[in-house]
Amino acid sequence: MPSNQTPLGALPARFRRERLLIVGCGDVGLRVARTQRHVRILALTSSASRVPALRAAGVTPLMGNLDQPASVKRLAGLATRVLHLAPPPLQGHTDPRTLALTRALLLRTAPHSVVYGSTSGVYGDCAGDWVSETRALNATTPRAQRRVDAEARVRHFARLRAGVRASVLRIPGIYAPDREGGTPRERLLRGSPVLEAPDDVFTNHIHADDLARACQLALWRGQTQRRYNVNDDAQLKMGDYFDLAAQIYNLPKPPRISRAQAQIELPAMQLSFMSESRRLDNRRMKRELRLQLRYPQVQDGLV
Repeated sequence: MPSNQTPLGALPARFRRERLLIVGCGDVGLRVARTQRHVRILALTSSASRVPALRAAGVTPLMGNLDQPASVKRLAGLATRVLHLAPPPLQGHTDPRTLALTRALLLRTAPHSVVYGSTSGVYGDCAGDWVSETRALNATTPRAQRRVDAEARVRHFARLRAGVRASVLRIPGIYAPDREGGTPRERLLRGSPVLEAPDDVFTNHIHADDLARACQLALWRGQTQRRYNVNDDAQLKMGDYFDLAAQIYNLPKPPRISRAQAQIELPAMQLSFMSESRRLDNRRMKRELRLQLRYPQVQDGLV
């Protein structure tokens, strides 16, 4: 077992291998696992059905549930680095899951670095402005407010443990052709409408593989208490994004409707994404994490 004094403990040299714990090891987590070399990968899972897939990917599964804090105390002292990708609950304005994780990590020797995958929704509506990481948060939906709470808990954890580097990644829409629901194709086939040009909003994206690489780099290069926008270089409004996808897939372009029509016809969740407009500035990601995007434009990654 790891020592209570240092993350790698007083172990023989052959055992002093970095250990990465992935909390929320879904599609992106597995992509991160595939990028690792000479690192032992552990993953928390609450579902026994996920165990075979994790093992097949070379990941050691650990059973536990963030909704049952006692079950995750075993995570204390296990890892030298932690990647937290588990989403908050679907209700409320806080994230008790991140609270349970950080409390568990405080029980023994803390990891060298913790990376949390948040959302760009914490900025709220920015009326199409360019948005850097220094912009004040303005989360207006409970979904985004839960993420603000999670970010604060991760940063508070790092303040309690000297030497821990905590990085927050603010992530927009994730896409990839090999990801379930990872392209606009199904929505185009349904003929779901988008906003007319005068009402349209800027939207941001990141390919799942580039996101996985950003997570990996943040674990090793992220500066403490640092926040990073993780997005590609595209500057597209939502309707233009779907028009571009329609062209790539040789499908009809989606119908355009006014915002007034959208408020009547569209479900609340879809409408919420059409109510916020911002352009994320990714220069800090490129400068500090030194990430070179493989898919700088969405047309590079949709095919």
